[in-house]
Amino acid sequence: MDKSEPTVNKVPTLDANTHGGIESRTFLGHPIGLFVLFFAEMWERFSYYGMRALLVIYLMKHFLFGKEEAYIIYGAYTSLVYITPAIGGWLGDNFLGQRKAVLFGAILLTFGHILMAFEGDGGQNAFYLNFFYLALSFIIVGSGFLKANISSIVGSLYDRDDKRKDPAFTIFYMGINLGAALGAIIAGYLGETIGWRYGFGAAGLGMVLGLIVFVLGKPLLMGRGESPFPDRLKQVRVGLTTEWLIYIGAIFAVVIVWQLIQYQAVVGWLLGLCGLALASYVLYISITTLESQDRDRIFVAMFLMGASILFWALFEQAGSSLNVFTDQRVDRNMFGFNIPASTFQSINAIYIVLLAPVFAFLWTFLAARKLEPSTPAKFGLAMIQLGAGFLVLVAGALAAGQGLTPVIFIFAIYLLHTTGELCLSPVGLSAMTKLALPHMVGLIMGTWFFASALGNFAAGLIASATGGGEELGVESVTQVYTTVGWTAVIVGVAIVIVSPFFKKLMHLDSLHQETT
Repeated sequence: MDKSEPTVNKVPTLDANTHGGIESRTFLGHPIGLFVLFFAEMWERFSYYGMRALLVIYLMKHFLFGKEEAYIIYGAYTSLVYITPAIGGWLGDNFLGQRKAVLFGAILLTFGHILMAFEGDGGQNAFYLNFFYLALSFIIVGSGFLKANISSIVGSLYDRDDKRKDPAFTIFYMGINLGAALGAIIAGYLGETIGWRYGFGAAGLGMVLGLIVFVLGKPLLMGRGESPFPDRLKQVRVGLTTEWLIYIGAIFAVVIVWQLIQYQAVVGWLLGLCGLALASYVLYISITTLESQDRDRIFVAMFLMGASILFWALFEQAGSSLNVFTDQRVDRNMFGFNIPASTFQSINAIYIVLLAPVFAFLWTFLAARKLEPSTPAKFGLAMIQLGAGFLVLVAGALAAGQGLTPVIFIFAIYLLHTTGELCLSPVGLSAMTKLALPHMVGLIMGTWFFASALGNFAAGLIASATGGGEELGVESVTQVYTTVGWTAVIVGVAIVIVSPFFKKLMHLDSLHQETT
């Protein structure tokens, strides 16, 4: 590979006096910029998960969609939220830089979440439905600019072989889930008990706070995430700079997504074709331009992405079929209060806030003793726990018969899914920044989120298989959950078995020499 090729994460060397010594300042052993990104992402996730907690129930109770149709709309929306980072990551790598991409994405997200507060009088009124789809479109495009790029900035704060990287992403992930927990509780409660506009309005306010934190915290990022090609942004085409053409193009993208979100079958075909094209492009670049060790690492990254598709397809039942199951088939009376179903989606996030420090310490403790499971092995353990969660809930539902399932089983499934998530999601984010060369980080991170998009769309299809009708049939749910539970366990065991082979392809021993 040409050593003179510019890289995305190359930043100016900062001496001890730069930004008042920010380069040398740390908190809890990590660069202080990590915590700027922590709080910015916390508020962005507050807005996203606050809205997500309400979405399926809102579609069913306000716009009066049937359950299956609501699931498919939910799946199309969440999948598009994860597909757009592939484009946003590429634009961050090659033009805007990660910081400007995150900033612009946050502005679009703020506008989209605020639009969600305008709900109309209910029923399938064409005007308000189009308004609703437009709001989703701003959120989708804004997420494309923000998601991959903010994670890339986290990775750029560390060398590729820095042992603090996995713990750093776990801390970052804790911020994500602190925001998710608060969003589901506050926006979910306001939306279901006071009015939908209040829930969605709270989500919009969270996004505004995230934008403020990111703007004010710029100096603490130590120059990371700036454009690697500033001259490209200044080039004038058709009377406008390239930078402004990107921003205007994003608004046109909102219009395109506004149409796509209304035709969910098209989204499915788009995901399949784009997924094939993106995977082919990554493999082509790897085979034709990378040296053997870097090529092997990209192959491992693609394997991990493939495993994550199944994980997210099952995990994301939380916002669709599991959310409706909780609403219709679970005894939600706790301490004399009937808890809104949407607020139960905060359980996963609360568990992560509590357990993320434990996992961060665990990985560091095991690594110091050379006992830490490899990244592929962690993925296998994640799948096993995911499947076990479904099987535990099935046992509770069957024991309850035709009665309501005890709420303890909802806490149990979320606990197992959370421990599985902590073995896969923050570890996967860290792995993408380790396995990719700096100039490919945005592309690989975007592809990682694209895999999540495929999983989210598949989640909508799986949810629709749990049965139609106004009331959720327990038998159909237990059949589907039993099938997916055992499938996840078997796949997880298989991944653990083959993990030594993929660990070898990661060439971890040579990362330090390449970095230094």
